[in-house]
Amino acid sequence: MMQQGKAAHAYEEIERLIVLQELPPGSLVSEAVLMEKTGLGRTPVREALQQLARNRMVEIHPNKGVLVPPASVEAQLRMLELRRVLEALAVRLACQNAGRGDHARMQAMVDLLQADRLSLAEYAETVKDTHQMIVEASHNEYLADAMAPLQGLSRRFWLAHVRDEQGEMARGAQLHLAILRHVLARDADAAEKASHALNDYLVEFAYSTLRTQQ
Repeated sequence: MMQQGKAAHAYEEIERLIVLQELPPGSLVSEAVLMEKTGLGRTPVREALQQLARNRMVEIHPNKGVLVPPASVEAQLRMLELRRVLEALAVRLACQNAGRGDHARMQAMVDLLQADRLSLAEYAETVKDTHQMIVEASHNEYLADAMAPLQGLSRRFWLAHVRDEQGEMARGAQLHLAILRHVLARDADAAEKASHALNDYLVEFAYSTLRTQQ
């Protein structure tokens, strides 16, 4: 059990390094480097890397190291096709199943997102926490397992390509606020519509990166 806890912590730390670009796309790192960065031993780091590889966050190349692969627009769009469906299910279940504790955490997040001038890293954490709250409020562990890697890949792509940080954070915050408010009101139809609006924004954002590359 302790080892599982350490492996989960290693996963969180390595994913954070990837999402925040501290391990940039295309970088090749060793297990030893990751052990140093996380402060954890070889076994939990290795277990975390196996899970990250299954979730397409890294590629493990024996005798060479761990590659952080580039995030392509095509892969992002395919991922968003799946996320659109699962996230709509998550918000509908959250409207139905959320308890008092779930609502308290969501209301605290509403208050935080309404605050001005979050840093980019702080905003990324609010996005992660918001989606985690919604999935936890669905009370479906299978959905939680399916959604976690999609959220990590999505945050990674957004952070790798965002240019107008304040403008994009403001837009994203409003979209997430709409989802949370509708879940708090237990309005499943409005919550699903809000989740689709967020997905539409992420698709639009992905296509916009193609224009900036031209």
